[in-house]
Amino acid sequence: MSFNRLETDDFVVSADSITAGLFTDSRTATLSTFFTSSTQVAASSGDYYLNVFSDAANNQLEFAIAYGDKEGSGSVRFDSTVEGKSPSSTIYGQYRNLVLGDENADFSFGGVTASDFYAISIDRNRYKESLFPGSLTLELSGSDGKPVLSLTDNSQVATTVQFNDAGRVFQLVSGSAGTVFTGVNSNGYSAGQGSYGFFLPDIATLLLNPLAISESAGIETTAVTSSDSTNYTTLFNAISGSGAANFVLNSSETITSDFIFVRPRSSQFNYSENPSFISGSTGEVVHSSFVNNPQTYITTVGLYNDNSELLAVAKLSKPLKKDFTKEALIRVKLDF
Repeated sequence: MSFNRLETDDFVVSADSITAGLFTDSRTATLSTFFTSSTQVAASSGDYYLNVFSDAANNQLEFAIAYGDKEGSGSVRFDSTVEGKSPSSTIYGQYRNLVLGDENADFSFGGVTASDFYAISIDRNRYKESLFPGSLTLELSGSDGKPVLSLTDNSQVATTVQFNDAGRVFQLVSGSAGTVFTGVNSNGYSAGQGSYGFFLPDIATLLLNPLAISESAGIETTAVTSSDSTNYTTLFNAISGSGAANFVLNSSETITSDFIFVRPRSSQFNYSENPSFISGSTGEVVHSSFVNNPQTYITTVGLYNDNSELLAVAKLSKPLKKDFTKEALIRVKLDF
């Protein structure tokens, strides 16, 4: 075994973005079947959110839908005598802290302040790092005679990227797969109601603005305080309803690779301490022909730190013949 110190120019760092379909174990980018679990709805979690699956057996959890309201409207109060405290107010407070980082802040969708929202939270098992901006298409079936509303994010047309406590923030606009449908409004917003919400790729969440959705698709929220809430069911019906049934989204992952170039020079790594090369008892070269014309075969590259601790091992696909007439360049790739 021989050692050679690596130089600064032997290291090159590269970063590549890898995209994949988001749904059903990253096998597809399009989700067109939606199922719920009556067991989950009947459980205590059903007061807060609705799990959505891609199979009737409820084995493939894709995302969850929730409804948040600042004043606690739209869900049954925890205590009928205490106003404003309900599952919807809890959801609102959780997302406000997560996204805005300020318990006194208000959500502003495209410059229009809203006191409530729908939340679509992608299951953590569906992605490794984040969602891929520009890949979103979310279709919502209209009611009251209104057409299907198709939503995307404005990442392809935004001149600057906005950030908050949840990372990158893009506006949800009328469009498909990153292409904005301008129509009457040049920015793809709802007339007088701002954007259709937030696309938050770094926490895999969509926040939908009920005011804009109601204006364009007729999807209305209800102010329930004494009976079961149906607001998240309203959004689920719009996603899975007739004429919609398309939720398209990709995940994104940045793979950082460290390339290390190992360069055995002509005068290096031509001898071996292997017992087939050197006699263990005398330390002599076993074969006299190897004294002036040695031949070795490189099979493994080990990377050590200054304390002689082995950090990584690279195996060659086949042994590489080495002697005084040959030099080699071995590229080791470390992904992390």
